[in-house]
Amino acid sequence: MKLKALIFDVDGTLADTEEVHRNAFNEAFRQHGLDWTWSRPQYAHLLSITGGKERLRSHIDSLPLGVRAHRELTGKIAALHKTKTEIYASMVMAGGVSLRDGVERLIDEAARANVQLAIASTTTLANIETLLRTTLGPYSLQRFAVIGAGDLVRHKKPSPEIYRIVLRELDCSARDCVAIEDSSNGLTAAKAAGLFTVVTPSYWTRSEDFSAADMVLPSLGCTLRPMPPRAAALAGASMLGVCELDRQLHGRVNTAISEVNQ
Repeated sequence: MKLKALIFDVDGTLADTEEVHRNAFNEAFRQHGLDWTWSRPQYAHLLSITGGKERLRSHIDSLPLGVRAHRELTGKIAALHKTKTEIYASMVMAGGVSLRDGVERLIDEAARANVQLAIASTTTLANIETLLRTTLGPYSLQRFAVIGAGDLVRHKKPSPEIYRIVLRELDCSARDCVAIEDSSNGLTAAKAAGLFTVVTPSYWTRSEDFSAADMVLPSLGCTLRPMPPRAAALAGASMLGVCELDRQLHGRVNTAISEVNQ
């Protein structure tokens, strides 16, 4: 098998966490005495900016503020984000998030096939750990050979920095790995790192441009909710599996070789 590793994004890919993130931000605003409320459309727009602190900064920059008020609010970003992270963790631990269709199945299948698992995310390590332990069990962190979080990088997605770090830690070539993403920023980052990329859009990202993706699917597919037959990329299969990803990688390599030889 050519496929050596699956590299998952987290928010929106492993689980549709964004509504919980939005509610956690709004509760943090309330606790800090701010009269801000991010609506679903507003938050969907803010998701084009990767990183919670970066979204806060962008929101503050958009407000009609004087220099002093802007400076004071900017100085509160770290505290606001810390409060939001704590609220988010409590919401996740209370069962507020579940994995997207097919995620656990594909993770289990990869483990049986000796394909390494990794994470490349712009969210914090604390958020990743909370989500994994809550959805996949107390020993879930050990299932991933590398966990690359936003804390590790200077430049978040669409920069490929986090993917390059993960590939280096895996000691794998990009041509032998698959990235699974849900956003155009994630897709751009993965493709810039040279990865075959599968995109499973969520409510928050479904209007984005995924024309550069190798595969775009409504989900990874599971027994209870298989993908529709029109998912032609899977040749009629109802679920994306390790063998199909391996076949797709071989196809990409063979096509590249043919193009070089023409």
